[in-house]
Amino acid sequence: MISTDNLSALTTAGGHVVGSDGSKIGSIGQIYVDDQTSEPTWVTVKTGLFGTHESFAPLDSASLDGHDIVVAHTKDKVKDAPRVAPDGHLEPEEENELYTYYGITGGAAFAGTGRDTTHEAAGHGTVGHDTSGPTTDDAMTRSEEQLHVGTRKEQAGRARLRKYVVTENVTKTVPVQREEVRLEREPITDANIGNAMDGPAISEEEHEVILHEERPVVQKETVPVERVRLDKETVTDEHTVTEEVRTENIELDDDGRNRR
Repeated sequence: MISTDNLSALTTAGGHVVGSDGSKIGSIGQIYVDDQTSEPTWVTVKTGLFGTHESFAPLDSASLDGHDIVVAHTKDKVKDAPRVAPDGHLEPEEENELYTYYGITGGAAFAGTGRDTTHEAAGHGTVGHDTSGPTTDDAMTRSEEQLHVGTRKEQAGRARLRKYVVTENVTKTVPVQREEVRLEREPITDANIGNAMDGPAISEEEHEVILHEERPVVQKETVPVERVRLDKETVTDEHTVTEEVRTENIELDDDGRNRR
C-alpha cells in the first residue's frame, strides 16, 4: 500500500512506474492526492521523447518495489490513457474520465484530486515579492537551454559499376628450334675404303638435305577470371557539433555589501 509517508522518497529518488506485465513504462512525474482524504490516488508517468508527455495511472492496487511503483495495469494501457493536462489538479470530470477508462468504479463520488505539495516545501517559508513587474510568484525559476543533437539520413552520392575494355601489350618468351647444316669430314680408313672406292675415280656429284625450324604460333582465348558486384556497408564517423546555449543564473545582491 502506498501512503503519504512514501511520497517524498518516490518523487525525489528518480524511480519509475512499472506495468503489471513487468515492463518499465516511464519515470515518476507527480503524485496526486484526493482533496478529501489526502490519500495518494494518481501518479503521472513521463513518457515520450525526453519525457515530454505525462500519462495518469491509478494508484489503486499499486505496490512499491524499491523506488519504483508497480501499477495494476499494462504499459500499453497506461500509455493510451486519456490525455489530461498535469496542471496540478484534476477536476471531477477529468478524474471520472480516467476512472471510466481504467474500469474503476466509484469515480463519480470523488470531488477532485490535486498534486501533492506536502513534501515539496521543506524548511522555511518564502518572503519578498517581484519588483521587476507584476507580481507572479514568490520564487524565481531558473531555466537553461539544452542541446539535443540528432541525425538525418540524406543522399550523399551514387556509385555505379561499369565494365570497359582496355588493350595492353603482353610479352612472353617461348623457345624455338631450328636445324642448321654441319659439314663433317672423316679420314679414309680400312672401314670406309670400300665406300670411297665405289664409283668412278673422278666425277661430279650433288647432295641435298632439307632444314626445318619452329616458329611461334599465337592464339588468344577468353576465360572468366572473377565476379564483381556492388554492395553497401555502414561506416560510423564522429561529427562534433558546436552550438551556443543560454543558461540563467541567480545571484543574491545584499545592498552591494554581500553578493552570492
